[in-house]
Amino acid sequence: MASKENPSVNKNCPVSATIRLIGGKYKALLLWHLTGQTLRFNQLHRLVPEATPKMLTQQLRELEEDGLISRTVYPVVPPRVDYSLTALGESLFPILEAMYRWGSALMQDEGLTPACTMTDSHAMAASSTASAPNAVLQNTPSAACCESDTFCPAAARQKKNRRAVPPVPVMHV
Repeated sequence: MASKENPSVNKNCPVSATIRLIGGKYKALLLWHLTGQTLRFNQLHRLVPEATPKMLTQQLRELEEDGLISRTVYPVVPPRVDYSLTALGESLFPILEAMYRWGSALMQDEGLTPACTMTDSHAMAASSTASAPNAVLQNTPSAACCESDTFCPAAARQKKNRRAVPPVPVMHV
C-alpha cells in the first residue's frame, strides 16, 4: 500500500505495520466478511452498503496489493470476479475476532445489542481456519478447526484442509 505518512516514523512498530495494512475505512470489515468464504463484489457491497462502489473498489485493490486478499477473474460474459482471503489475510483473524469481541462488550455495556453478519459461533469456527502470522511467514499451515461444522458452512468448506497444531500463545496487556 502506498502510504502517505512519513516512512521513518514508527517504521519498526508492529502496531503501525498492522494499521498500515488494515487501517483503511472499510478494510477490516471486508476482511471480516471474507473470513472463511469467497464473495463477489456485489455480495461485499451488500454487506458493507455504506461503502460507495468507488471506495469499495479502492479498498479491495489495496488489500490485494498488500497480499491480504486474492482476486480471481473468470473469462465469462458477464465478467465474474471472486474475492477471498490469502493465508496472510487469514492470519489477521485473531485481530478481527478480538475487535468483534471488544466491540460486542462495549455495545452491551452501552445497552445495545450487537447485530452483525457473523455471530460468535461463526467467528469461532472461522478462527479455527485462520493461520498464525508467523506460520504464514514460514509457509507452514497452523489451522486447527472445530469438530462441529453444523453451524458454519465456511468451516465445512475448510474441513478438508485442516491440521491440528499447538495453539499460539496470547499476550494479555
